[in-house]
Amino acid sequence: MSYRFHSAAASEHLESVAFYESRLAGLGADYLAEFVATMARVSAAPSSCPIDCPPDIRIARLKRFPFNILFRQRDELI
Repeated sequence: MSYRFHSAAASEHLESVAFYESRLAGLGADYLAEFVATMARVSAAPSSCPIDCPPDIRIARLKRFPFNILFRQRDELI
C-alpha cells in the first residue's frame, strides 16, 4: 500500500527534517528514517493502528520523536 501527504502535512514534515538537522548533524536523517519505518509499518497493516477520531482517522506514533501520524485509508492509499 502506498501513501501520500496532505499538502500541509508535507510542509510540516519537511520543516521537521530541517529543524532536527539544524540541531545536530544526522538527527534529521534519524527522524526521516524513523518516519519511513513507521509508514512502512502503517502501510503493511493500517488497521493495527488505533482510531483517534471516529469514524476512520487512525494514529501512529513515532517512538523517538514527539510526532504522531494521523491518517485514513482510502482503498489502497494511506
